[in-house]
Amino acid sequence: MSELVERVDAHDRVLGVVDRAEAVRRGWLHRIATIVCRDVEGRFLVHRRPDHSPRFPGQYNWMLGGAVAVGESYEAAAARELEEELGVRAAPRLVLTFLCAGAISPYWLGLHEARITTPVRPDSREVTRHDWLDASALETLTRTREFVPDAREAYDRYRAEGRVLG
Repeated sequence: MSELVERVDAHDRVLGVVDRAEAVRRGWLHRIATIVCRDVEGRFLVHRRPDHSPRFPGQYNWMLGGAVAVGESYEAAAARELEEELGVRAAPRLVLTFLCAGAISPYWLGLHEARITTPVRPDSREVTRHDWLDASALETLTRTREFVPDAREAYDRYRAEGRVLG
């Protein structure tokens, strides 16, 4: 089954509706919503992607997320993805959007934060294991080869905004 997304321009304006696989294959810009989860102690949720994942198998990420559906806002997509991937209902808050170079293809990334106060129930198809890391441990992990390259780019932007304080 194909996943439809909105193709957007360099200013994040909608050009039309396309199949996500085609957008990736042709390098067309589309939207991705991600969530950075923090616990009540301010630690960051980091997870390992499944070895069978089609994108970045076995690598670590500090964001959850996925494609923004046709007609969906970044915030609505982030809330949907949070519930699908972690089994948590929350109201993610948009921190920033930027044109991400992308290791596979370019896209607009909407990065959100969510404070998680309830136990997480990760979807094993998306998350093989997870842990909560402090800012120092997260910084160290982002500099390893095992960290998703797009997540590193988002981390650097997040830090440039003064967001990682510990």
